[in-house]
Amino acid sequence: MKIGVFLPNWIGDVAMATPMLRALRENFGSYAQLSGILRPYVAEVLAGLPWFHEIITYDKNPPIRGSLKLSKQLSQVGFDALLLLPNSFRTGAIAWLSGVPQRVGYVRYGRGPLLTDRLFHPAQNGRWTPISAVDAYLGLSEHLGCPTASKQLELRTTEVDEVAADALWKKLGLTPSAGVVAICPSGAYGAAKHWPPSYFGDLAKRIANSNHCQVLVVCGPGERQTASIIESLAAHRHVVSLAEENLSIGLTKACLRRANVVVAPDSGPRHLAAGFNVPTVALFGPTDPKWAKNYNPHEIQLMQDLDCRPCAARTCPLQHHRCMQEMTVDQVFAAVQTQLDRSHRVAAA
Repeated sequence: MKIGVFLPNWIGDVAMATPMLRALRENFGSYAQLSGILRPYVAEVLAGLPWFHEIITYDKNPPIRGSLKLSKQLSQVGFDALLLLPNSFRTGAIAWLSGVPQRVGYVRYGRGPLLTDRLFHPAQNGRWTPISAVDAYLGLSEHLGCPTASKQLELRTTEVDEVAADALWKKLGLTPSAGVVAICPSGAYGAAKHWPPSYFGDLAKRIANSNHCQVLVVCGPGERQTASIIESLAAHRHVVSLAEENLSIGLTKACLRRANVVVAPDSGPRHLAAGFNVPTVALFGPTDPKWAKNYNPHEIQLMQDLDCRPCAARTCPLQHHRCMQEMTVDQVFAAVQTQLDRSHRVAAA
């Protein structure tokens, strides 16, 4: 049996799909060939995992030509079933055009007629009920008869990732024995999720001073300036960043895997940390934690009790951004301290 899995376009969502992928592999074993269908830039998220026989990458541009090309490719592979994790009409259309006999997905954006197996998100009074992407994706594998053994996210690193991280640790003077707190200040969703850089700078300095451990500011290519600002504001020899380094998702995974604690907004790095079971302090602003639950048993979630949240907006519609502005450095530092204490107890045991 050949099963193709359309994976999400967001780094964090791909990580949240790993319990579903594991369930497929554990249930079908060697009796099925699993292929991942995904955008090239998220492929590194799953690097090191042994579940796929094949990775099919695609570019959505130009939209019509790219869709036709991919549907033809999927038809030629001879898939028996396609699982559509993205809810877009486009993925439904590609699956329908491919002629694959079984097309499983959620009915959203008018694509119901394009699916053979239609699943529905829970709703109440005409509004979607918040449900974790982990659970939504598992609904697809369960539809194929795959029981869910665990909802824990699972990621791995490659040897190349670890060699790069070894070199980086040496270059930046990071020593595992001292403990490392990884700070991930931004995310691709939008500015509304961001905690102010000045707060992060203060937090980093306090962590370095109070715990005698090191702080690594982790960033993506578009966040180099923010990481550099935080490092500069902290002005501490034990606060360093990736702002000037050669960045990759694989390197980020290796860095987060080595961290004692990760501090991040509701963003991709938060889910990457969960994939390695790393204690995390998650800063929630405009988003509802129910949508983003990743079943990390070692996570502390911080959020403000405001009437205007969660609004799910990419920028604050009221222009005050209180959900993040009023989250104090004291609150976050206390949560980091709790996680560090827990990490030390586990290490001592």
